[in-house]
Amino acid sequence: MTSDAVLEQSLQSERKVLGRGLQLIRRQLRRAPRQFTLGFAGTALYAVMTIASAFVIGYATDKVLLPSIEAGKVATASLVGTGLLIVGVSAARGLGISLRRYGAYAAQYRLQQRDRTDVTDRYLELPIEWHRRYPTGQLLSNVNADVEAASQIAAPLPMAFGVIVMLAITVVVLIFTDVYLAIVGFAITPAIAFTNIAYQRRMRIAAASAQRLRAEVTEIAHESFDAALVVKAMGREDAEVGRFGARSDDLRDRMVDVGRLRAAFDPMMEALPTIGVLAVVLVGAWRVDQGLMTEGTLVTFAYLFRLIALPMRVFAWLLGQLPMAIVGWDRIDTVLDETGSVEYGTVGLASSGGATAEAATVGYLYPDTETADLADAATGAAAATNGERRGIESVTLDVPPGKTVALVGPTGSGKTTVAHLLVRLFDPDEGCIRLDGKGLVDLERNAIADTAALVFQEAFLFDDTIAANITLDAPYSQAEVRAAAELAQAHNFISELPDGYETLVGERGASLSGGQRQRIALARAIVGKPRLLVLDDATSAVDPSVETTILEGLASLDTTVVIVAYRRSSIVLADEVIFIEDGRITGRGTHDRLYAASEPYRSLIDAYDTDGAS
Repeated sequence: MTSDAVLEQSLQSERKVLGRGLQLIRRQLRRAPRQFTLGFAGTALYAVMTIASAFVIGYATDKVLLPSIEAGKVATASLVGTGLLIVGVSAARGLGISLRRYGAYAAQYRLQQRDRTDVTDRYLELPIEWHRRYPTGQLLSNVNADVEAASQIAAPLPMAFGVIVMLAITVVVLIFTDVYLAIVGFAITPAIAFTNIAYQRRMRIAAASAQRLRAEVTEIAHESFDAALVVKAMGREDAEVGRFGARSDDLRDRMVDVGRLRAAFDPMMEALPTIGVLAVVLVGAWRVDQGLMTEGTLVTFAYLFRLIALPMRVFAWLLGQLPMAIVGWDRIDTVLDETGSVEYGTVGLASSGGATAEAATVGYLYPDTETADLADAATGAAAATNGERRGIESVTLDVPPGKTVALVGPTGSGKTTVAHLLVRLFDPDEGCIRLDGKGLVDLERNAIADTAALVFQEAFLFDDTIAANITLDAPYSQAEVRAAAELAQAHNFISELPDGYETLVGERGASLSGGQRQRIALARAIVGKPRLLVLDDATSAVDPSVETTILEGLASLDTTVVIVAYRRSSIVLADEVIFIEDGRITGRGTHDRLYAASEPYRSLIDAYDTDGAS
């Protein structure tokens, strides 16, 4: 690539950043108008009073300081009057600073609150398929680090507005005060502008890289914490520390680069205006000696010219925030611009009695992409494909009200997919699923949650009490909670805990065994008296005898039950067994009939029995 092409590419990149930066600034101004207005008013007051202070100092020099030196005494009235004038201007400046900072920070936190709420709402609206494409750490970073980065641009905005006012007034005043001194002072401006441009070009690359590394560090940390038990059990502590440390070192190095750039830039921005002031003072002293201007005018001019450095520094601060802010904004917009959502209808369902569940020629294939990156999505980069898709094909079944149906099949055959589709965790690619003869897509938003409950194999418990994990803040009575726990065979072990139902279980229920967590999760589903209860291998960690007792207890309820089952002891309790292979139903009937008629089914059951016995 030629040097001209490199230069053109650099200019295009810079124009793109500035263009995106202006779009981001307009967006943020619209989202917190009252806070920004307050900040702008404060900074305008500060700007005007700062310039006024220059004239007050010049007035004090000509009318108080020099006459007092010549007379050998100070006039009390002049001293008091000038002092009150200085105090008044300073007080007004202080008020302006307070309003500016309050408005800026209020705007910043308002923007964070709105963006976090919008992103979280979008997370809730997006279908499960979308969430599977992105690691949890990235989504947490998006709602935290990216939101904070995008809002950082709010802090310098009011100040930038004020310094524009200050700069405009100062330039006009300097020219009208003494055009020759203005020319001398402004001669340093190209050097200041060049230093700013060079700094911004280098800072943009370093800052954007640091923002992306920050998201990666968050992702790795979340993944390591989430898999703490696996890491410890497999002896992978050193490997995880090394993985996290390597990325943290990269982030540290990038932040050090950012610090180096600022360390080089700040002294230069301090020195250049000072050189200009020295030049102004030298030329101004000569003009005072020639009687072309007064000492007070020179003091006023030098003070005003010193203010020229402040706008440059504020603009540098503003431009320095743009790269990180744009990266954060792009990652936020990647989520907000997603078009997928779960649509609901207006149809309701009955409130009691077992529900009828039907699936008619249902097919579903999981998305064919591996986990993606929000930064890649923001730039339009395609996610890598994994080369295969799995799911179910042309599944048809019906579950009569009040009956228990077992879904049986080899690992990966599609049992869990069917279970998840029955409660509309996602929608099928083809076919239709109905509850009580009504399509799931036609039901109102809360109809499915009020009618059906799904219990996963991996029971998730919140870092709260057992009672809170069962009720999830719903207004169930203690008697209802206990009845649900008894049916789930959880009451006995809960009663033996130090604080009973008020026992804290720790994050993800870490203080309980796997079987105990599963029984609490089952009680959580039962307490709502669902008309359809779907158990996705939800008792796999429970002893077979306890599991049998649980399933027999569920049979006494006026509830339709669908279970993903492996154990013969569970399967024989079902009214009907549906055998699934490679995403298709290949057999259905009672356990005894399938066991006698289907060799694949018989082999699977015998294999599970053998594994269980061993």
